[in-house]
Amino acid sequence: MKVTLDRNICMVEAEPGDPKFRTSGWAYAESTFLYHVKKELEKRGHNNLIKKRMWKDGHMVDEKQQYLRTRKFNNNGDFCILNGNYSIYDAGLLFNERGWVELSVVYWQDL
Repeated sequence: MKVTLDRNICMVEAEPGDPKFRTSGWAYAESTFLYHVKKELEKRGHNNLIKKRMWKDGHMVDEKQQYLRTRKFNNNGDFCILNGNYSIYDAGLLFNERGWVELSVVYWQDL
């Protein structure tokens, strides 16, 4: 899995040997997909990322929607990565189908 983190876009592209993401009884495919994106970003030095359900941070979204964010989300340079089209498609299933997905990146200072 190749993850490119740009200013406002996180591009995730498939590589040979990447797993296929499936919806199970306890999680959407997007949940496992975000876990793998997090692991790839940790390899590049982003060790302060957590995967969390957005509603637990006070966002008014679907209770199952998850995102990646820096551990403390209150300083310049802190950011979150999310599927901006969550209500339209599951990013994990789209990644299986297309071989790439664009995720949105939002920075604290932009809020």
